[in-house]
Amino acid sequence: MTPSAEPRLDIDGSQGEGGGQIVRTAVTLACVTGRPIRIRRIRAGRARPGLAAQHLTAVRAAQTLCSAQCSGLEKGSQQVEFQPGPIQGGDYTFDIGTAGATTLVLQTVLPPLLLADKPSTVTVAGGTHNPLAPPFDFLARSFVPRLADMGWHARIEMLRPGFYPAGGGCVQAGVKPAECEALGTLNLVERGPIRRIDAVVHTAQLPDRIAADQERLLRGSGIPLDRVSSVEVRNSAGPGNCVLAEIEAGNHITVLVAFGQRGKPSKAVIGELASVVIPFLESGAAVDRFLADQLLLYMALAGGGVFTTDQVTSHARTNMQVIGRFLPVEFDVVPQDGRWLIRCLTREQVAPVP
Repeated sequence: MTPSAEPRLDIDGSQGEGGGQIVRTAVTLACVTGRPIRIRRIRAGRARPGLAAQHLTAVRAAQTLCSAQCSGLEKGSQQVEFQPGPIQGGDYTFDIGTAGATTLVLQTVLPPLLLADKPSTVTVAGGTHNPLAPPFDFLARSFVPRLADMGWHARIEMLRPGFYPAGGGCVQAGVKPAECEALGTLNLVERGPIRRIDAVVHTAQLPDRIAADQERLLRGSGIPLDRVSSVEVRNSAGPGNCVLAEIEAGNHITVLVAFGQRGKPSKAVIGELASVVIPFLESGAAVDRFLADQLLLYMALAGGGVFTTDQVTSHARTNMQVIGRFLPVEFDVVPQDGRWLIRCLTREQVAPVP
């Protein structure tokens, strides 16, 4: 897309949830629309306000894709100005330099590259499994397949795992530009029959007893599991632990996760996982609360869609607000029998939900 002649858009980085996602969504959509932006009061309510390493890498990555003119790109900055140029596909490599989430950097650059002039390869070094971000497994098995349902095609692989806080991981994405006329709207209202529910304990450089304890706790967690297993991650740069629940229903896989950390008992890790898995199962929703947040932007770019989810998070509501500043869409959010129905409509289509 060519740069927009529209005036600069001002974004309040402290609105709603007030986190780094506002920055990522804003620079992504600035690239896509060509609209210049200023983001102020970035993460103003956080204990350490301003851009952290992973946010800074995400903005610099977006800058690289479209040769944007920027100011404020430094750690701790609470204001960024971003004036994009045309998006260019190609081969890109970015290094966060910490255990910051590679998955969040990927999610920043993926929409522009899906609309670029040629295929791209993006390699990002940093953390692949971070308690404050979606893990690689979520992107690979839940997120990317749902994009393919709409006509957005990418493949991702983990070249090296990197648990927080050591990092040292690396992910790579191959991105095929979308054929806009072939894009479809998302329709994930009904979950479909549950085929299986599995849980996998991942440990790196930790005593064997931790995996054994977590497997035992999973069996008594109240999650109706078909299979429990563990994997020892051997090529990690540092210690780490996460527990993944994988729910296959219809033709869709939901990945939910809880992370272990130093000083956090295994009982708390499994309890945390159960606290998101069980409400999701009971709701009958087709999309979990975390994937719901990630699908909004792609539905808006495709011109619409609908899904049900078990919870509408503050992340999702804030994302809707930011998306609506750039694109001519609106989101309906309606409670529906223990779940939520979310519809994305162009402004010409806006009408009450029946």
